[in-house]
Amino acid sequence: MSEGQKFIGRNRAPRVQIQYELEQYGAKKMVELPFIVGVMSDLAGKSDSEEAKKAVADRKFMEIDIDNFDKRMAAIKPKVSFQVDNALTGEGQIPVSIEFESMDDFSPIKVASKVDSLKKLVEARNQLAALKTYMDGKSQAEELLNKIIEDPNLLKAIADAPKPEDKAE
Repeated sequence: MSEGQKFIGRNRAPRVQIQYELEQYGAKKMVELPFIVGVMSDLAGKSDSEEAKKAVADRKFMEIDIDNFDKRMAAIKPKVSFQVDNALTGEGQIPVSIEFESMDDFSPIKVASKVDSLKKLVEARNQLAALKTYMDGKSQAEELLNKIIEDPNLLKAIADAPKPEDKAE
């Protein structure tokens, strides 16, 4: 019995059971056949990984289950490359090239973080969320921020001020 069959036998009962009756030396015996599915597919997309570069005939079957799915995905490194309309400026198209290493990489935030023009927006969103959490219950700080937002000259002065990283250099 293969390792995969042993794993399935220990952890969950198979949904498909194939049995046949065998007569051996006059005695009838039920024999169960293992139900194994092999899927051949090029799931790597435009990946540069060694596994993706192999010819189909040279590739080995891999056992993939819930416990090793992310590990297998990290080894294959599926990649997609395409162009999308620039919704930020409305001009031209943006080249998008995303490499996936786990199922979490398919979440909208992770996808946006892997596109350079959207990465800054995601970081700004995270900083605003952190600021909102920090400001909760601090009425004087909220008033100060509202004053800064309403006064364009003050807002420009703050935007033009050197950042803390700039002073250290």
